[in-house]
Amino acid sequence: MQLCVQEIKKRFRRKEVLRDVSFTAESGRAVALLGSNGSGKSTLLRILAGVLRPDGGTCLWEGQDLLRDDRRRAGTVAYVPQGTPLLEELSARDNLRLWYEPEALERSLEEGILNRLGVKDFLKTPAGKLSGGMKKRLSIGCAMAHDPRVLLLDEPTAALDLRGKEEILSCFDGFCRAGGLLLMATHDPMELELCDSWLLLEDGRVQPYAYDGDVHALAGRLRA
Repeated sequence: MQLCVQEIKKRFRRKEVLRDVSFTAESGRAVALLGSNGSGKSTLLRILAGVLRPDGGTCLWEGQDLLRDDRRRAGTVAYVPQGTPLLEELSARDNLRLWYEPEALERSLEEGILNRLGVKDFLKTPAGKLSGGMKKRLSIGCAMAHDPRVLLLDEPTAALDLRGKEEILSCFDGFCRAGGLLLMATHDPMELELCDSWLLLEDGRVQPYAYDGDVHALAGRLRA
């Protein structure tokens, strides 16, 4: 299956952040969204997730425009923002209960994505007392509750240590191998290596970027 993004536009007052953003991405692939700070990466992800309304454009999945079909989008797309949208006064388990049916929650904790994320280690801890890495794991776990086919991520491992990054990226790799599509805004070398293709967002449009492992060249391009 293919995600086909066509001519996405977004303006904030006098600033045109996105202009005719168009690209396609295939199931089973991980795609990196690159760009300098303020280039519109987070804005694009929020639009594709249904958090922001675009000023124009479509996002087609199986021929249906997810931007205009809230129910289909909710069953297809999951989104993990830079922040951690958790209820901090609730325990990790109670946050998960807001997203999972009881049987599905226990199954995932024993043998599913929540098990691989290591969430069982801090189920009783209030979300407000979790480390940044634990909060990120929990946020990802909540997002995966409905078995999405498309996962949108905004700098997903930024708060994690090296071991945590490896574990999370292994989960993402498994998601793609199972046929999921991953689109993430990132400049992290480990995340970049996971990806099959790279898109550069600049001047409100995206274009393919040939990433060859040279982070310094990428940084120079983003400064240009």
